[in-house]
Amino acid sequence: MELIKLNHPHSYKIEDFPSQVMALGYFDGVHLGHQEVIKTAIKIASDHGINSAVMTFDPHPSVVLGKRLQHVEYITPIEEKIRVIENMGVDRLFIVHFTPEFANLLPQEFIDDYMIKLNVKHVVAGFDYTYGKMGKGTMETMQFHSRGKFEYSVVPKLSVADEKISSTLIRSSLREGKMDVIPTLLGRFYTTTGTVIHGDKRGRTIGFPTANVDVWEDFILPPTGVYAVRIQLSGDWYQGVCNVGYKPTFNNEKPSKPSVEVHIFDFNKDIYGEVAVVEWHLKIREEQKFSGIDQLVAQIDKDKQKAIHYFEKHQG
Repeated sequence: MELIKLNHPHSYKIEDFPSQVMALGYFDGVHLGHQEVIKTAIKIASDHGINSAVMTFDPHPSVVLGKRLQHVEYITPIEEKIRVIENMGVDRLFIVHFTPEFANLLPQEFIDDYMIKLNVKHVVAGFDYTYGKMGKGTMETMQFHSRGKFEYSVVPKLSVADEKISSTLIRSSLREGKMDVIPTLLGRFYTTTGTVIHGDKRGRTIGFPTANVDVWEDFILPPTGVYAVRIQLSGDWYQGVCNVGYKPTFNNEKPSKPSVEVHIFDFNKDIYGEVAVVEWHLKIREEQKFSGIDQLVAQIDKDKQKAIHYFEKHQG
């Protein structure tokens, strides 16, 4: 997949690109609804023997437009989004740097500069996609703004259990710890990426050594609790049980941020400094404070057995 980062104003001309079909959207999560948009673009491109393309934006518009005061946590931070879209088989990915100047483009200017000038012959977007200043451009105005230079397709709402699949729904499910629901919305389990760092190494003294994963800050972290997870290290996947939280049994004062500690089954390697991907499968229980080490060890063993049973039941 060819990756092209665009800054406004760009200097590309129509002859710089072969004819292409463009899927438009912010695509946080690249969930099943987003995938339908992208797959539609890929199919139309294949049917016409031309390139498929996706255009997305970075950072989130709400950061630039002042709707959020703090940094945004993403379902798929930009590097993750690139990986997922590439795996779908897209020929070209455009990432537009979202700035106040870009946000001020009139709908017609956006179409002229970012569709027609990029030699787009067919646009695909969801039914609720908007473009241009204040989102005044919609899929209903697309025909007018296209100037007859390209065709367009509108992908209808995709629902599960009568609820629209959306990034908002996925975010609320993540924050409620409903990790087993996520695949019905994302089409895959939720993952976070981070670096294995040194912890207090207490786990190894009680028979449950853990990988302490410092999750990169752009990811949404599931709520505190114990989870059945898989973890990827150096390209290989392992099963495990993960505690997200503040370790109240040992900490009298609450740390500034929760730790993510994965006890990996049948594993004994030095992985400090490695990048780890944690795939979240099932919340087993809430985090709790125990009266002593023996009670904690007994509960961790129960958690481990529940996770093992889960993976045995859900092999493949």
